[in-house]
Amino acid sequence: MSDSDGKKPLGLSSGARPGNVKQSFSHGRTKNVVVETKRKRVVVPKPGGAKPSITGSPSVGDPSKRPAGISDAEMERRMKALQAAKEQEAADAERRAREEAEQQERRERRRAEAEAKERQEKEREDALKAKAEEEARKKREAEEAKARAAAPAAAPAAAAAPGEPAVAPSGPRGGGKAAPTPARRDRDDRDNKNAKNRNDDARRSGKLTLNQALRGGDGRHKSMAAMKRKQERARQKAMGGSVEREKVVRDVQLPEAIVVSELANRMSERVADVVKALMTNGIMATQTQTIDADTAELIIEEFGHKVVRVSDADVEDVITQIDDDEKDLSPRAPVITIMGHVDHGKTSLLDAIRNARVTAGEAGGITQHIGAYQVDQDGSLLTFLDTPGHAAFTSMRARGAQVTDIVVLVVAADDAVMPQTIEAINHAQAAKVPMIVAINKVDKHDANPDKVRTDLLQHEVIVEKMSGDVQDVEVSATTGQGLDQLLEAIALQSEILELKANPDRAASGAVIEAQLDVGRGPVATVLVQNGTLRQGDIFVVGEQYGKVRALINDQGDRIKEAGPSVPVEVLGLNGTPEAGDVLNVVDTEAQAREIAEYREKAAKDKRAAAGAATTLEQLMAKAKDDENLTEMPILVKADVQGSAEAIVQAMEKIGNDEVRVRVLHSGVGAITESDIGLAEASGAPVFGFNVRANTPARNTANQKGVEIRYYSVIYDLVDDVKQAASGLLSAEIKENFIGYAEIKEVFKVTGVGKVAGCIVTEGVARRSAGVRLLRDNVVIHEGTLKTLKRFKDEVPEVQSGQECGMAFEAYDDIRAADVIEIFTREEVERTLD
Repeated sequence: MSDSDGKKPLGLSSGARPGNVKQSFSHGRTKNVVVETKRKRVVVPKPGGAKPSITGSPSVGDPSKRPAGISDAEMERRMKALQAAKEQEAADAERRAREEAEQQERRERRRAEAEAKERQEKEREDALKAKAEEEARKKREAEEAKARAAAPAAAPAAAAAPGEPAVAPSGPRGGGKAAPTPARRDRDDRDNKNAKNRNDDARRSGKLTLNQALRGGDGRHKSMAAMKRKQERARQKAMGGSVEREKVVRDVQLPEAIVVSELANRMSERVADVVKALMTNGIMATQTQTIDADTAELIIEEFGHKVVRVSDADVEDVITQIDDDEKDLSPRAPVITIMGHVDHGKTSLLDAIRNARVTAGEAGGITQHIGAYQVDQDGSLLTFLDTPGHAAFTSMRARGAQVTDIVVLVVAADDAVMPQTIEAINHAQAAKVPMIVAINKVDKHDANPDKVRTDLLQHEVIVEKMSGDVQDVEVSATTGQGLDQLLEAIALQSEILELKANPDRAASGAVIEAQLDVGRGPVATVLVQNGTLRQGDIFVVGEQYGKVRALINDQGDRIKEAGPSVPVEVLGLNGTPEAGDVLNVVDTEAQAREIAEYREKAAKDKRAAAGAATTLEQLMAKAKDDENLTEMPILVKADVQGSAEAIVQAMEKIGNDEVRVRVLHSGVGAITESDIGLAEASGAPVFGFNVRANTPARNTANQKGVEIRYYSVIYDLVDDVKQAASGLLSAEIKENFIGYAEIKEVFKVTGVGKVAGCIVTEGVARRSAGVRLLRDNVVIHEGTLKTLKRFKDEVPEVQSGQECGMAFEAYDDIRAADVIEIFTREEVERTLD
């Protein structure tokens, strides 16, 4: 700015100098304005800018002292900026004071920790010093007692006879030694002192001193037990007794193969002695090599121990099957699984029961987190399982975990019986579990419960209203109708079953589901079936093991123990188990680890050895080995119901008195994971007629080794099943005699052995046929021919009346006039008509 025109710059008071006001503009927004007068200097920031810097001491709020040219709004903005600066300074001061207080607290805490650590170190040093002093005192007392005991025996020998001088007379005629000189006496005293010091050092070499304990020792020292054994041997030797130790005979557990060092450890013998015994028996083996059980048994008997033969599977013997006494059993809650077709209201029914009956605090997120919860019905608990479909139900049964006591079959009244309903019925019947039919959606206008009851008759499910023994209840998950009657029916069925368990024993249970949680690690939902599972128990489950780190119930609360029929989440596993694996509590972690390693190795060997596939060829081979197998189970899935019924009827006609085909399940639609699970549990192949398996089902079939076969012509399917069923019949072996030959002369040929010069008297002699050697019409040998020659040429066969040369495979005892019988074997397969 310039005042060349004689005018004052805008905003200057009468006492201000031109050029002391600086103001800049940037795109219509005012930057910081600096106003300087004789008495003050104020820097006013732009809105949203830096903090104001204030110098001078005028009263900014005084209108009489306000510089000219400043409006009320500008003055009010400056006042607000000043107030904000003061508040910021106060906040900074408070923050600095708080930080200083925290630093002072941290310094005090570190000082207290250092003092506590120093105090602990001092207490530990005092304890070590006191222990060393106590051991030294006991050692001195033992030595003094030993010296006092030896003094009376040494006194008579050391005392001189009465009347005899203590020292023989000196001189050449006295026969004694010359009197010692003073220098010699000093040297003898030093030697005796050094010998005494050496004896003390040797005697105290195995003793722990305070300096040795603090600096870690100067090498290996004898233990107190070794020193006591040495003193005992010395005492027995001084008393003239034997120092040989008594032989301890041990029971040595011997597996199929064992390492030499482990064998020595189990016998409590030195490894060098075991290796020496092996070499004496002609076996050159080092301590790291493995020997068989027979060789190890010889070595064990040579050392005088007893052999206890065990196998790898014996590690599971620690999981004993306890037969509980009737007086120790207590009633337990039943376990109910709800099954049925898609969109028939299973989830809605579960939610209705949960919201109506679960106690306060349990509602919300129960089925998502743990998959099971308990309902209080007139003072008795009911445990419901929310299993993810029928596949999990079947996988549990396939692994031997029969966790379900009652199955509730949900059928929609407006939809009747559907394919998955039939599938659920087959699962329940295969598991031999009582069933309760819940006819849902009875509140709809098109509901027809009687049609549901009639359709169930086709699947051998006869409800009470149709004069059967299966309970049926009409319910509505939407309105809550019939929920009380359903729970009463479940409670009545559980009373009939009289379910009991022993809570005072080692816990056992089944894994409902398992997952790998990012924050908690492997987590398994376990339903305790027997005993009580407590925090800290060591357990093995399938191929995994662990220690119970925490138990979480269905409410999300941590508990200390869980009894029978109580579902809990278990934390502390070393890996994720599979659904249906059985959990067993063992005594030690070593036992749990050994069992888990054995199961893992067995499962790996099973998967490696041709898989556990249930193919038709393996099923036929298994059937021939198992004499009791008379049924061939199969699963059939078709595109339409008519094709499925035709296939089932054709399967029923296949078979005779020895073998028959049993259709485990037939349905319409694609092959699902549930079908693969049922096939694996029953050891059956799956046949698909104009349908295919979905991707999860194919992956599961490849993993489990279940065979899936696809067909588009019903006759091809029937022929293959008939052929497979025919393979269950034993084949007939038929022998056909094709010729005789008589031995005229026997020749010895280098490199071949004895060769018979023969003439074919009847039929024909073939190189590939079987032969028998007859001597005086008695069979001497049966085998095959090594060579068949006509003159010098190897020929496949020789006709009747011709001469030939024959040699037997691995047999030379042939003589002239013996007769060779040539025959062929033929297997005649039996087929089903």
